Amino acid sequence: MDPKTLAEAAVKILDKKKAQEIKLIGIEDISSLASYFLLATGTSSTHVKALADEVEFQLKQQGIPASHVEGYRSNSWILLDYGTVVIHIFTKEARAFYDLDRLWQDGKVEDISGLLTEE
Repeated sequence: MDPKTLAEAAVKILDKKKAQEIKLIGIEDISSLASYFLLATGTSSTHVKALADEVEFQLKQQGIPASHVEGYRSNSWILLDYGTVVIHIFTKEARAFYDLDRLWQDGKVEDISGLLTEE
C-alpha cells in the first residue's frame, strides 16, 4: 500500500471512531522521517487508546502491522509508526502542549475533507 493510501485509510478509521481535529501533513519534502504525519485528537485518554487500538487493529487486518508503537502507558499521546506514515493520537491537552501542528507547519497540509463524514 502506498503511503498516501495508507494515510487515507487511517484517516477514515479515525473519523469513523469520532476522532477530532484530524490533520494529514505531507512531510516528505522537509524530512526523511516519513512521508506523512497524521494527527488526531481524542476526547479522553480512554478515547485516545480506543482510537489507537482501532487503527492498529484495522490496518493489521489489511496486512499492515505497525513497525513501532509508543505511548500506551501515558494514553495522552500514542504514536503508531508505519514507516512512511506516522500517526499521532493525542488528548486535547497533550496536542496543545506538544504542538506538532506548529512544529510541522512547513509540511503540506493535505485536503482530507472528502474522506471525513459530516456530523
